[in-house]
Amino acid sequence: MIEIDAIARAALEALDDARSVAPLTARFGDFTLNEAYEVLAAVHARRGARGERAAGRKIGFTNRTIWAEYSVYAPIWGYVYDRTVKDIAALGGVFPLAGLAEPRIEPEIVFGLKAAPEPGMDEAALLSCVDWVAHGFEIVQSIFPGWRFTPQDAVAADGLHGALLLGPRAPAADGDWLAALPRFTIELKRGGATVERGNSADVLGGPLSALRHLVELLGRDAVHPPLAAGEIVTTGTLTRALAVAPGESWSTKLSGIALEPIAIRFA
Repeated sequence: MIEIDAIARAALEALDDARSVAPLTARFGDFTLNEAYEVLAAVHARRGARGERAAGRKIGFTNRTIWAEYSVYAPIWGYVYDRTVKDIAALGGVFPLAGLAEPRIEPEIVFGLKAAPEPGMDEAALLSCVDWVAHGFEIVQSIFPGWRFTPQDAVAADGLHGALLLGPRAPAADGDWLAALPRFTIELKRGGATVERGNSADVLGGPLSALRHLVELLGRDAVHPPLAAGEIVTTGTLTRALAVAPGESWSTKLSGIALEPIAIRFA
C-alpha cells in the first residue's frame, strides 16, 4: 500500500530545502497518477497548516512540443501560493533564485478568474469567467537530478512549481482574446538575444484550451476542489523551459496579442 503521508513529507522536505533526491517512484515504489494527486493533496494540506494560502493552479506539460524531452505525454497540474506568486513590477524586475532546485524559466499566459468555470463550457463561456489576462514567467524547479522523473513524481512535487512572476494584467473585457489567444507568437530572450520561439497553439491549441482541460480534469477529481472565483491559473509554457542562473536577464517579445512584453533579472 502506498504511504501517502510519507511520500508527501519527503517531497515537501526536498522542496523546502531545494535538495536533489531520487525520484519518489524509485524510493517508495511505483504509484499511480491518481495516487500522486493524493500525495499532492497531502503536500497542499501540510503547506496550509503552516500558513501558506493557495492562490490558484498551474498547468504543466500543456506544450506538446516538449513532451518527448521529458517523457511526459499529457498535462499535469499543481498549486500556486501566496508566497510563490509575485508581481514583476513590485519586485523591481529582480528575482532571487535562492531556494529553488535546478530552476528553469517558462513564459506563460495567466488568467485571473472572476467566476468559477464549469465542465462542458466552450472557450467563449470560459473567457466570460476570466477577469484579467497577463503574461508571466513561471519558474519551475526539479528536486529530481537532471530533470529526470515520471509524471507521478512531477505531480507529487507540486507540478514542479517554484514561482510565478506576473506582468501587467489586461482586462478580459477589452480586446478580442478569443481570436488572439490561439494564434500569437513569442520570442524568449536571454541578455537581449532570442534563444527560443514559440506559438500559443502549441499549448493544447491555445491557453483557453489549456484552461478547459484543467476544468474538465477537476470536474472528475474526488480529492481536489474545482476552480473558484479569485483563483489564478497559469496555463503552461509557450516555449521550451530553459535553465536560468543568477546574473542573467530574460525578456520576451510578443506578436499578435495585446499584452506587454516582460523582463526579469535573476539575483
